Amino acid sequence: MAGVETRMTGPDEAELRLDRWFKRHFPQLTHGRLQKLLRTGQVRVDGKRAEANLRLQPGQSIRVPPLGDRGDDAATRPAAERRAVPAAEADKLRRAVLHKDDQVIVIDKPAGLAVQGGTGTPRHLDAMLDVLTFDAKERPRLVHRLDRDTSGVLVLARTARAAALLADAFRQKTTRKIYWAIVAGRPTMAQGRIDAALAKRLGRQGERVMAVDAGDEDARRAVTLYDTLDTAGDKAAWLALWPVTGRTHQLRAHCALIGTPILGDAKYSEEGRAALGPAPARRLHLHARSIEVPHPAGGTLCVTAPLPADLRESWKLFGFDPDRTDDRFEGVEP
Repeated sequence: MAGVETRMTGPDEAELRLDRWFKRHFPQLTHGRLQKLLRTGQVRVDGKRAEANLRLQPGQSIRVPPLGDRGDDAATRPAAERRAVPAAEADKLRRAVLHKDDQVIVIDKPAGLAVQGGTGTPRHLDAMLDVLTFDAKERPRLVHRLDRDTSGVLVLARTARAAALLADAFRQKTTRKIYWAIVAGRPTMAQGRIDAALAKRLGRQGERVMAVDAGDEDARRAVTLYDTLDTAGDKAAWLALWPVTGRTHQLRAHCALIGTPILGDAKYSEEGRAALGPAPARRLHLHARSIEVPHPAGGTLCVTAPLPADLRESWKLFGFDPDRTDDRFEGVEP
């Protein structure tokens, strides 16, 4: 990174320690060097000096000084130094744009593409954002995230001001994100609210989030609304999911918690991993269907992403209508 950069914390980074934030975004930056940058005031949060153990909140600005080759990753290098995006991949990403104006870009993120990098993740969207600059002077900025294996709507800011306003909207929960999923089995109640705190735990399958007592020191409140749009007997159900909070793997953990894991989810359930017959899509059956977010220029931006081809085939296999337009949450308050 050649110069100073200011980054905004995302909606899923509430209570994340500052040193862990740097580990997530700049995995090559050593702990010792980060401590020196903090001691000398080169790293600042909202313009103020900070300690490594500072707990962050969504929408905060973090001053990142020049890190050089010792602490940089592909996402933050100048355009000339970033790993080139193959022409075919760049064209595919541009064709995934669902909405573009002077302030905001919304794309239909494909499943399998990580939003940000990390150890063992050299290919990720953040390193490819130059291809979505179009006529702007700045490259787009991420303001929220989707899991690597989740497809669907993802919002990008085209200016620093838009990034701050959008990040604040996610933090204040003035957005509405609706996901579609096929789950194994069917919920006992057709509609409901899942209010179960989550925390990260290490297990046989590595790190994952689990439901914990609200008094647990690592607990973070998580709330999901769900509605059953259709069922295939007791074998599978099509759910609309509204994550009122934005915790890591929240929908996957909550669906498993009520006994209906998302189809294709090997991390949270053996039952979810089962294909339930010759399902064409051998992956997580979770799609970010739509988003409503306050537009930085005023009004509300509403964008919908159609089901990708592989999920359409799965929807049809179970007798579900992939072209359905309603999500059944009209008039429901979180």
